[in-house]
Amino acid sequence: MQFRPLGRTGLNVSLICLGTMTWGRQNSEADAHAQLDYALERGINFIDAAEMYPVPPGKETHGRTEECIGTWLKGRKDRDKIILATKAAARGRDFEWLRGGPRLDAKNINQALDGSLKRLQTDYVDLYQLHWPDRRTNTFGQLGYKHDANDNGGVPIEETLEALQGAIKAGKVRHIGTSNETPWGQMKFLRAAETKGLPRIASIQNAYNLLNRSFEIGNAEVTMREQVGLLAYSPLAMATLTGKYLNGAKPEGARLSLFTRFQRYTGAHAQPAIAAYVELAKKHGIDPGQMALAFVNSRDFVTSTIIGATSVAQLKSNIDSIDVKLSDEVLNGIEDIYKRTGSPCP
Repeated sequence: MQFRPLGRTGLNVSLICLGTMTWGRQNSEADAHAQLDYALERGINFIDAAEMYPVPPGKETHGRTEECIGTWLKGRKDRDKIILATKAAARGRDFEWLRGGPRLDAKNINQALDGSLKRLQTDYVDLYQLHWPDRRTNTFGQLGYKHDANDNGGVPIEETLEALQGAIKAGKVRHIGTSNETPWGQMKFLRAAETKGLPRIASIQNAYNLLNRSFEIGNAEVTMREQVGLLAYSPLAMATLTGKYLNGAKPEGARLSLFTRFQRYTGAHAQPAIAAYVELAKKHGIDPGQMALAFVNSRDFVTSTIIGATSVAQLKSNIDSIDVKLSDEVLNGIEDIYKRTGSPCP
């Protein structure tokens, strides 16, 4: 396993992070424990969760993922060797069932954090992340920003950071990060930390993959110059980059076969790009999924690549991408496809 520094925290996290959002829905508690055991055997020390997991989120299911981690974590003697991350939900549509509509103010953050700690059966989390901005902005597939003059901007970033500062002082959180954030948002968080003595974000968790390289525009410069590491989620573009959904295929039990709400990487405009990447990988004798993961692993602004799996076999294949080194010929081939297709799924 390889390790990279998590921002300026002094922590080193595994280049592969174990994602968990299928646990409690597609995966049982026993499945989760098996994946956790295997991941640690392979050298992974970084686990990422969220209060709203598993996905798709729902009133009856939220928190199950953290509960699966908690029953595994309980009684372990190596908690200090595990870097555990989770997230608090922000304002959003169709989330009234969660705290009456989650916000990133002190009341909600404290309630969300205490709930996560109880389910995780731990006294603290190493990285506490804001799952998406409280303000209205371009996230989850919206590339261009469209200003909403009627939006009040959500809970002020300074207010959110003050609440997180309280959690840090209480010993419940070690470090903080953002998720689904923009360059403007990153800089606002960093400015508030610098000018007002508030906690500094260590990371940003955004989607990044061969079908969505929008992070490279703006956000990548911020992460490099400010030492805020990217935790890249959806590196396989919901497994579409494995090629298993090509030509209208609907594999039994696969996420996109089970849940029609996941459409981000399924549009007709994405299919030519996926087919081209799969063909390139096969031409060079590389597993298409491992090529996609190896590309993300190779980016200098990536701190950790968050992988998810519904079986230990899938997990092994994903972790094995750590040993795949892409030749200049393959990287040039990827860039040629990118020039033709761009980022079809922002």
